[in-house]
Amino acid sequence: MHSAEREEMILKLVRANGFISFKDLDQRLRVSPATVRRDLGRMEDGGLLVRVHGGAKAVNTAAPEDVGHLSGVPFHVNIARNPQAKAAIGKAAAQLCREGEAVIIDGGSTTLQMCPHLEQLGLQVLTNSLHIVSALLPQPRTRISLPAGTVFREQNIVLSPLDDDGSGQFHASKMFLGAAAVGPFGLLQADVLLLQAESRLMERADELILLADSSKFEAPTGHLLCPLGDIDTVVTDRRISSQTRRMFRDAGVKVIVAD
Repeated sequence: MHSAEREEMILKLVRANGFISFKDLDQRLRVSPATVRRDLGRMEDGGLLVRVHGGAKAVNTAAPEDVGHLSGVPFHVNIARNPQAKAAIGKAAAQLCREGEAVIIDGGSTTLQMCPHLEQLGLQVLTNSLHIVSALLPQPRTRISLPAGTVFREQNIVLSPLDDDGSGQFHASKMFLGAAAVGPFGLLQADVLLLQAESRLMERADELILLADSSKFEAPTGHLLCPLGDIDTVVTDRRISSQTRRMFRDAGVKVIVAD
């Protein structure tokens, strides 16, 4: 594939998703990481995109420092959606943890439901969610770490556009994360800043576990966080369709259905 063809593909992906990761470009373009970086540098010099940590974003996407709030559904609205399914998913996900593990729990209304079931495990938890911090504080055996950054009140989450947010020294056996939506292309989020922060956390974990109720598989839209194949396990509810099960199976993702 010639450089002009690669640039055309990169531009289509960035414009369609708002953001594209280096990892995704490596897989799609089938060229070396150095070639991908040269392509992005040339395109940035031409004003076609903006390079950011972990990939590139569209030029019409607001810079993190200009963003006063996050796109997407506010936490206080999202927490009231499908509460029974989310509670069951959170409990099932907590059962995947082993005593004394270091884990990352990404902010979200479903990942929050893990917290009541972690008290006896003595985990070391890195989280970007103040809701999760609040839920874990009464657990004396649970050690809690936070990355540096700015608090976004809609989600009560800490995010940073900087590479060094303090999480670089943390290594987790598992990361539990949510998504705004999930489709054949992968996990989607509503806000580009979330992509940057979550990509950094995902690099710190050996195993990625998605927590998503079945409503997240309907009409997926948003910015691509990662391909389905990057996820090891998905924990969902009994309303998952056979078509969605097949989608995960074809991507090599283990499916756990919460009771």
